[in-house]
Amino acid sequence: MLRVVLAEDAVLLRAGLVELLGRVGHRVVAAVGDAAELAGAVDAERPDVVITDVRMPPDFRDEGLRAAVELRSRHRGLPVLVLSQYVATAYATQLFSNEASTDGGLGYLLKDRVGEVADFLDALERVAGGQTVLDPEVVRVLLLQRTADEPLKRLTPREREVLGLMAEGLNNQSIAQRLTVTEASVVKHSSNIFMKLDLDPVEGNRRVLAVLAYLRGRGNAEVSPPTGR
Repeated sequence: MLRVVLAEDAVLLRAGLVELLGRVGHRVVAAVGDAAELAGAVDAERPDVVITDVRMPPDFRDEGLRAAVELRSRHRGLPVLVLSQYVATAYATQLFSNEASTDGGLGYLLKDRVGEVADFLDALERVAGGQTVLDPEVVRVLLLQRTADEPLKRLTPREREVLGLMAEGLNNQSIAQRLTVTEASVVKHSSNIFMKLDLDPVEGNRRVLAVLAYLRGRGNAEVSPPTGR
Protein backbone atom coordinates (compact mmCIF):
# COMPACT_ATOMS: atom_id res chain seq x y z
CA MET A 1 0.00 0.00 0.00
CA LEU A 2 1.23 3.47 -0.91
CA ARG A 3 0.26 6.59 1.04
CA VAL A 4 -0.51 9.17 -1.63
CA VAL A 5 -1.02 12.94 -1.61
CA LEU A 6 -2.99 13.94 -4.70
CA ALA A 7 -3.22 17.49 -6.09
CA GLU A 8 -5.71 18.00 -8.95
CA ASP A 9 -8.10 20.94 -9.32
CA ALA A 10 -10.57 19.10 -11.58
CA VAL A 11 -13.03 17.66 -9.08
CA LEU A 12 -14.19 14.71 -11.19
CA LEU A 13 -10.67 13.60 -12.09
CA ARG A 14 -9.54 13.99 -8.50
CA ALA A 15 -12.44 11.86 -7.26
CA GLY A 16 -11.79 9.28 -9.96
CA LEU A 17 -8.13 8.98 -9.02
CA VAL A 18 -9.01 8.62 -5.33
CA GLU A 19 -11.42 5.82 -6.18
CA LEU A 20 -8.97 4.10 -8.55
CA LEU A 21 -6.09 4.20 -6.11
CA GLY A 22 -8.26 2.96 -3.26
CA ARG A 23 -9.58 0.11 -5.38
CA VAL A 24 -6.06 -1.26 -5.94
CA GLY A 25 -5.07 -0.99 -2.29
CA HIS A 26 -3.37 2.41 -2.07
CA ARG A 27 -4.48 5.11 0.37
CA VAL A 28 -4.95 8.75 -0.61
CA VAL A 29 -4.14 10.55 2.64
CA ALA A 30 -4.93 13.98 1.16
CA ALA A 31 -6.68 15.08 -2.04
CA VAL A 32 -6.33 18.82 -2.66
CA GLY A 33 -7.08 21.36 -5.37
CA ASP A 34 -4.21 23.84 -5.40
CA ALA A 35 -0.47 24.12 -4.87
CA ALA A 36 -0.66 25.76 -1.44
CA GLU A 37 -2.82 22.92 -0.12
CA LEU A 38 -0.42 20.45 -1.72
CA ALA A 39 2.56 21.84 0.18
CA GLY A 40 0.66 21.78 3.45
CA ALA A 41 -0.55 18.22 2.91
CA VAL A 42 2.94 16.92 2.12
CA ASP A 43 4.44 18.63 5.18
CA ALA A 44 1.71 17.17 7.39
CA GLU A 45 1.38 13.67 5.93
CA ARG A 46 4.89 12.83 4.65
CA PRO A 47 3.45 10.55 1.95
CA ASP A 48 5.14 7.73 0.05
CA VAL A 49 4.44 9.48 -3.25
CA VAL A 50 2.87 12.69 -4.59
CA ILE A 51 0.70 12.97 -7.69
CA THR A 52 0.22 16.53 -8.93
CA ASP A 53 -1.18 18.31 -11.94
CA VAL A 54 1.07 20.90 -13.62
CA ARG A 55 -1.55 23.64 -13.90
CA MET A 56 -3.59 24.61 -10.86
CA PRO A 57 -5.22 27.69 -9.30
CA PRO A 58 -4.93 30.59 -9.13
CA ASP A 59 -3.36 31.26 -12.54
CA PHE A 60 -3.43 27.78 -14.13
CA ARG A 61 0.14 28.10 -15.38
CA ASP A 62 2.76 25.85 -13.73
CA GLU A 63 1.83 26.13 -10.04
CA GLY A 64 1.78 22.38 -9.51
CA LEU A 65 5.12 21.90 -11.24
CA ARG A 66 6.80 24.63 -9.20
CA ALA A 67 5.33 23.14 -6.02
CA ALA A 68 6.72 19.73 -6.96
CA VAL A 69 10.21 21.15 -7.53
CA GLU A 70 10.11 23.03 -4.21
CA LEU A 71 8.80 20.02 -2.29
CA ARG A 72 11.56 17.80 -3.66
CA SER A 73 14.12 20.38 -2.59
CA ARG A 74 12.60 20.56 0.89
CA HIS A 75 11.94 16.83 1.28
CA ARG A 76 14.92 15.17 -0.40
CA GLY A 77 14.02 11.93 -2.10
CA LEU A 78 10.25 12.61 -2.16
CA PRO A 79 8.80 10.60 -5.07
CA VAL A 80 6.66 12.80 -7.33
CA LEU A 81 4.57 11.94 -10.38
CA VAL A 82 3.58 15.02 -12.38
CA LEU A 83 0.57 14.91 -14.71
CA SER A 84 0.23 17.25 -17.69
CA GLN A 85 -2.63 17.87 -20.10
CA TYR A 86 -0.26 18.77 -22.93
CA VAL A 87 3.04 17.64 -24.45
CA ALA A 88 5.01 20.57 -23.03
CA THR A 89 8.64 19.46 -23.01
CA ALA A 90 9.81 22.64 -21.27
CA TYR A 91 7.87 21.48 -18.20
CA ALA A 92 9.63 18.12 -18.28
CA THR A 93 13.00 19.82 -18.72
CA GLN A 94 12.36 22.08 -15.75
CA LEU A 95 11.29 19.14 -13.60
CA PHE A 96 14.19 16.85 -14.45
CA SER A 97 16.84 19.58 -14.49
CA ASN A 98 16.27 20.54 -10.86
CA GLU A 99 19.26 19.79 -8.64
CA ALA A 100 17.17 17.42 -6.52
CA SER A 101 16.01 15.42 -9.55
CA THR A 102 18.43 12.54 -8.96
CA ASP A 103 17.10 11.91 -5.44
CA GLY A 104 14.07 9.64 -5.26
CA GLY A 105 11.60 8.64 -7.94
CA LEU A 106 10.36 11.17 -10.45
CA GLY A 107 7.81 10.91 -13.24
CA TYR A 108 6.13 13.05 -15.90
CA LEU A 109 3.04 11.63 -17.61
CA LEU A 110 0.31 12.95 -19.85
CA LYS A 111 -3.14 12.82 -18.29
CA ASP A 112 -4.30 10.59 -21.13
CA ARG A 113 -2.11 7.89 -19.59
CA VAL A 114 -4.43 7.76 -16.56
CA GLY A 115 -7.01 6.12 -18.80
CA GLU A 116 -4.55 3.28 -19.44
CA VAL A 117 -4.97 2.08 -15.89
CA ALA A 118 -2.33 -0.65 -15.84
CA ASP A 119 0.33 1.65 -17.34
CA PHE A 120 -0.58 4.49 -14.97
CA LEU A 121 -0.42 2.29 -11.88
CA ASP A 122 2.84 0.75 -13.06
CA ALA A 123 4.33 4.23 -13.51
CA LEU A 124 3.14 5.33 -10.08
CA GLU A 125 4.61 2.29 -8.37
CA ARG A 126 7.92 2.65 -10.24
CA VAL A 127 8.17 6.30 -9.20
CA ALA A 128 7.35 5.38 -5.59
CA GLY A 129 10.11 2.76 -5.83
CA GLY A 130 12.70 5.38 -6.79
CA GLN A 131 12.67 5.04 -10.58
CA THR A 132 12.39 7.64 -13.34
CA VAL A 133 9.39 7.62 -15.69
CA LEU A 134 8.84 9.87 -18.70
CA ASP A 135 5.76 9.65 -20.90
CA PRO A 136 6.45 7.90 -24.25
CA GLU A 137 4.69 10.67 -26.17
CA VAL A 138 6.97 13.29 -24.60
CA VAL A 139 9.97 11.16 -25.58
CA ARG A 140 8.61 10.89 -29.14
CA VAL A 141 8.32 14.68 -29.40
CA LEU A 142 11.83 15.16 -28.03
CA LEU A 143 13.19 12.80 -30.67
CA LEU A 144 11.49 14.84 -33.38
CA GLN A 145 13.08 18.05 -32.12
CA ARG A 146 16.72 17.11 -32.64
CA THR A 147 18.98 19.60 -34.44
CA ALA A 148 22.39 19.31 -36.08
CA ASP A 149 24.38 20.96 -33.29
CA GLU A 150 23.10 18.78 -30.45
CA PRO A 151 25.54 16.50 -28.63
CA LEU A 152 23.05 13.67 -29.09
CA LYS A 153 23.90 13.65 -32.80
CA ARG A 154 26.98 11.68 -31.77
CA LEU A 155 24.71 8.73 -31.04
CA THR A 156 23.86 6.10 -33.60
CA PRO A 157 20.16 5.57 -34.47
CA ARG A 158 20.09 2.46 -32.27
CA GLU A 159 21.74 4.32 -29.39
CA ARG A 160 19.17 7.11 -29.67
CA GLU A 161 16.47 4.45 -29.62
CA VAL A 162 17.95 2.94 -26.46
CA LEU A 163 18.26 6.37 -24.88
CA GLY A 164 14.64 7.11 -25.68
CA LEU A 165 13.53 3.95 -23.90
CA MET A 166 15.83 4.76 -21.00
CA ALA A 167 14.16 8.18 -20.84
CA GLU A 168 10.82 6.42 -20.48
CA GLY A 169 12.28 4.73 -17.40
CA LEU A 170 12.66 1.20 -18.77
CA ASN A 171 15.39 -1.01 -17.35
CA ASN A 172 17.85 -2.98 -19.48
CA GLN A 173 15.72 -6.12 -19.50
CA SER A 174 12.61 -4.23 -20.62
CA ILE A 175 14.56 -2.37 -23.31
CA ALA A 176 15.95 -5.66 -24.61
CA GLN A 177 12.44 -7.10 -24.81
CA ARG A 178 11.10 -3.99 -26.57
CA LEU A 179 13.88 -4.01 -29.18
CA THR A 180 14.10 -7.81 -29.45
CA VAL A 181 17.82 -7.84 -28.68
CA THR A 182 19.93 -9.36 -25.92
CA GLU A 183 20.37 -7.61 -22.61
CA ALA A 184 24.13 -7.66 -23.25
CA SER A 185 23.54 -5.58 -26.38
CA VAL A 186 21.58 -3.04 -24.38
CA VAL A 187 24.39 -2.82 -21.83
CA LYS A 188 26.88 -2.19 -24.64
CA HIS A 189 24.70 0.53 -26.19
CA SER A 190 24.19 2.11 -22.77
CA SER A 191 27.94 2.22 -22.17
CA ASN A 192 28.42 3.94 -25.53
CA ILE A 193 25.71 6.47 -24.64
CA PHE A 194 27.36 7.36 -21.33
CA MET A 195 30.71 7.77 -23.06
CA LYS A 196 29.42 9.88 -25.95
CA LEU A 197 27.46 12.15 -23.61
CA ASP A 198 30.56 12.59 -21.42
CA LEU A 199 28.89 11.12 -18.35
CA ASP A 200 31.04 9.81 -15.52
CA PRO A 201 30.06 6.12 -15.15
CA VAL A 202 30.56 6.24 -11.37
CA GLU A 203 28.62 9.47 -10.78
CA GLY A 204 25.26 8.87 -9.14
CA ASN A 205 22.43 7.21 -10.98
CA ARG A 206 23.80 6.90 -14.52
CA ARG A 207 20.41 6.24 -16.03
CA VAL A 208 18.94 9.40 -14.48
CA LEU A 209 21.97 11.42 -15.55
CA ALA A 210 21.52 10.14 -19.10
CA VAL A 211 17.88 11.22 -19.01
CA LEU A 212 18.91 14.68 -17.79
CA ALA A 213 21.46 14.99 -20.59
CA TYR A 214 18.80 13.79 -23.01
CA LEU A 215 16.41 16.53 -21.90
CA ARG A 216 19.00 19.30 -21.69
CA GLY A 217 20.20 18.39 -25.17
CA ARG A 218 16.76 19.45 -26.42
CA GLY A 219 17.07 22.88 -24.83
CA ASN A 220 13.79 24.58 -23.97
CA ALA A 221 11.80 23.35 -26.95
CA GLU A 222 8.12 23.11 -26.19
CA VAL A 223 4.93 22.19 -27.92
CA SER A 224 2.74 25.12 -26.90
CA PRO A 225 -0.51 24.07 -25.24
CA PRO A 226 -3.81 25.59 -26.20
CA THR A 227 -4.88 28.69 -24.32
CA GLY A 228 -6.92 28.34 -21.16
CA ARG A 229 -7.29 25.07 -19.24
